[in-house]
Amino acid sequence: MTNRLGIENLTLMGMPPIQYVELAAELGCVGVSLGLMSMPFERFGFKDVNLYPEWSLVDDLALRREFKAALADTRIAISLGEGFRADPSLDVSEKAEWLDILADLGGQRINAVSIESNRSRTIDQLGKLADMTIARGMQFTVEFAPPNAINSLTDAISVAAAIGGGKAKVLIDSMHFYRSGSRTEELAAIDPALIGYAQLCDAPWEPVDGKPYLMESTFGRSVPGEGEFPLHDWVAALPADLHIGIEAPALADLMEGLSPREHAARVVSAARALGA
Repeated sequence: MTNRLGIENLTLMGMPPIQYVELAAELGCVGVSLGLMSMPFERFGFKDVNLYPEWSLVDDLALRREFKAALADTRIAISLGEGFRADPSLDVSEKAEWLDILADLGGQRINAVSIESNRSRTIDQLGKLADMTIARGMQFTVEFAPPNAINSLTDAISVAAAIGGGKAKVLIDSMHFYRSGSRTEELAAIDPALIGYAQLCDAPWEPVDGKPYLMESTFGRSVPGEGEFPLHDWVAALPADLHIGIEAPALADLMEGLSPREHAARVVSAARALGA
């Protein structure tokens, strides 16, 4: 079976990039998703959380050069660039520098969400971002999540069609997929060419203790196979050559002493047991 497994940035809560790709290579993965700077825990109300030193691939040119060398040495690909969205407070043209950096680092594709309530502007902004991404030699995906403006698989497919020209594909995250009401059988009905990327995690069918969706999905998902989703069938229903990134953050476990390497090893092992 082709190795198509990667570790997502969120799984390790913004681990510094060189350490991150070295760990992914050690565990036999082929890719990582990448944000361009350390995770802003304070933005989510965690003022005393400091898992790693702060870093930035935007501002630190020396780090960027060293990271580029580490990518070559480990043969790990940046399978997904993150941090892009349609947002009423900005224009996607402001992210041109980020796209340039990701393209220079060999990024394969860019993902975007929407928090823009105006449907026309969502499509306009994501279409512009798709053009900017493709012009730099990368692919473009649109992600849906229940709280966002694009909140279901059907909606994401509709947005991709509205962007047109085959420019956009859909990213399917297992938590967002099931929590938005989709079921495994729907994957078989989708044209495989529409699916650009998958992210794997587990969770209960319903939120625990009324936890807000954003907090649950950002900081506390289950190890694949330890929640309630039918993930073996979900993995089997995806295109056989589709890249699968494990996005299973567990901040509480890391704060209680589980090492990032131990967490990464357990989620990689669990994903492989599911056929990923």
